[in-house]
Amino acid sequence: MSDRRAFFAEFAELMYVLRNVRAAFDGFVAEDYRQHNPGLPDGRAAARDLLAEKFSEPGFSIDVVRMLVDGDLCALHLRPSHDGVPSAAVVDIYRAEGDRIVEHWDVLQPWPATSANDHPMF
Repeated sequence: MSDRRAFFAEFAELMYVLRNVRAAFDGFVAEDYRQHNPGLPDGRAAARDLLAEKFSEPGFSIDVVRMLVDGDLCALHLRPSHDGVPSAAVVDIYRAEGDRIVEHWDVLQPWPATSANDHPMF
């Protein structure tokens, strides 16, 4: 795909903004999707179904704070919330081959009750 940024932006819009996990996975993710998060199984269907359930919980939302694209890699800095209260800072990293996302890594930092400094997490 020639415009990788547009590809990842369209995926992020479906996945995180619209929270249409099924459409995002079915339209953009390879069937043999490799998952590096030890809490999620490999494969498009398994990850899609677990994430669709999580993303449809009442009160759940997720903001895409920034997106970085470098070649076939995309990093999304995300702020998940429940009833408007942030729960973590997350970075999802995706790798694409052709017109499909084939791999995913993530890093999660729980939202602290207190902070040693006054710098925002985003």
